[in-house]
Amino acid sequence: MSTPNLEEQAAIAVAAAAASEQAIGNKRVTCALSGKELARRKTMQLGSLRPSLVDAIRAEHPDLAPDSPISIDEIGKYRSRYVEDMLMQERGELSDLDRRVAESLEHHETIAENVQEEYEDQRTFGEKVSDQLAEFGGSWSFLIAFFAFLGVWIAFNLIRGEKAAFDTYPFILLNLILSTIAAIQAPIIMMSQRRVEEKDRIRSENDYKVNLKAELEIRHLHEKVDHLLTKQWERLIELQQLQLEVLHERERIKKKV
Repeated sequence: MSTPNLEEQAAIAVAAAAASEQAIGNKRVTCALSGKELARRKTMQLGSLRPSLVDAIRAEHPDLAPDSPISIDEIGKYRSRYVEDMLMQERGELSDLDRRVAESLEHHETIAENVQEEYEDQRTFGEKVSDQLAEFGGSWSFLIAFFAFLGVWIAFNLIRGEKAAFDTYPFILLNLILSTIAAIQAPIIMMSQRRVEEKDRIRSENDYKVNLKAELEIRHLHEKVDHLLTKQWERLIELQQLQLEVLHERERIKKKV
């Protein structure tokens, strides 16, 4: 029977490690806060969380041990509460947008929205018609067609003469038509501008929520990195202390010998 080579041994070791990690992840544990039984991969130990969350949790549950398992849902609740308290301290009060951002952090939801599509879907038929009219009224096509219409109207009536023309000089009927068009066009343009302002407001609110969430996520990442670095330095110091103790023990043994 042939012995496996190094590559096969490495593959076997990797497969065994993956199976071991999967078994550990599937192991059932009880959340120290909610009391629900969950898979280990859906929980985190209290000591692995960043200090701000640990302090918030220990304020209500002071008897928890560092290795106590906490469900991800419960961590999200405390995270949302921590964000609300932080915003309250910075701004004095919370707006509806701030609360939505905090809730999105709790439920791990995407807060970015396509404002253009949502706004287009909510428009009524009359609003769509007025927007199209306002768009056409502010285009070169409208200006060229309008001046062509005026030129044809004036030329036709001048050529026909005062007896045969239906609108003789000073073109009173034309002035009436132009006044009517201006009276109708102005409210249509104002309605369209109001909807543009509404869309801009919705877009600015969405940008504010996205920027606020990004800022909070960056803060959390900084806290996590600082926490991980602190833990790493503590472990390195512990290892160094153990190495020093081993060296001192060996020196004692050598001296006794």
